[in-house]
Amino acid sequence: MTSAQAGCLTAALEIGYHLLDRGAPALTVVEQVIGLLEQSGLFNAGRGAHVQLDGVRRMDASIMEGHELQAGAVASVEGIVHPISAARLVMEQTTHVLLVGKPASAFARHCKLERQPIRPSGRAVRKATMTRAWSPKTLKLYRAMMSSGPALRKRAGKETVGAVALDQTGTVAAGASTGGIDLMLPGRVGDTPIIGCGVYADNESGAVSMTGLGEGIIRIAVAKEICDRLEQGEHPVSAATYVLQKLVRRINGAAGSLVLAPNGRFAITHVTPRMAAGWWDGKGQPTVRDCFR
Repeated sequence: MTSAQAGCLTAALEIGYHLLDRGAPALTVVEQVIGLLEQSGLFNAGRGAHVQLDGVRRMDASIMEGHELQAGAVASVEGIVHPISAARLVMEQTTHVLLVGKPASAFARHCKLERQPIRPSGRAVRKATMTRAWSPKTLKLYRAMMSSGPALRKRAGKETVGAVALDQTGTVAAGASTGGIDLMLPGRVGDTPIIGCGVYADNESGAVSMTGLGEGIIRIAVAKEICDRLEQGEHPVSAATYVLQKLVRRINGAAGSLVLAPNGRFAITHVTPRMAAGWWDGKGQPTVRDCFR
């Protein structure tokens, strides 16, 4: 985690806490905090989102609240800064949960969300250098799909962003936003926009937001399984630890989680070497670090 990322996380925690302290709904706090991280360009979301193998930045996001189990999501959305806001608009202005691809992008433009170029500039490097970062299977598929494409630069140290919150009414909310994995096959969608996998929120159990390798998170339906264990009375730490260890044991997955119970207990747990995250109770300075063991 860079000092800039740590500073951005600290600012996001302070803003989120003060909004909650003034009575803001958990859903609004989650959207605002994630929006700040998307705007920063320091993480794999919004302005900092990774590009796919064809050079296009396609993003996913979802948001959910625990009172009425309302949820909204977008997948493979292009050309906007704040996919998390698009996800909330899907939840509040449509009868759907998930919009994908070009229709999702058109919906975001219709809602006048802030735009950004779908192809980042100044990212070209020699393709020979880049092919070392691609799996042989993905590279073969891409070459079969596309006769030519831009050379791309692999970027490291940028993670999916997410947040969980509990407001003064006892409602929990969770959200996540991502640019996916670096240099992924066009059309690939991970766990972030899939309710029950990347995020879940229920006032009777808690709120969960995930980061990590989406294919594994989807196969275990991690967010919902953690919430199910919370509803059975488990502490957030033990619930998250059990499910993440299951992810590793069953499919050699890699992920991290933000978990918040309705009573305010929480866990930041990961089975990856690092996970930049933080929390704050309004006293002293926010806790921000990249390893929670």
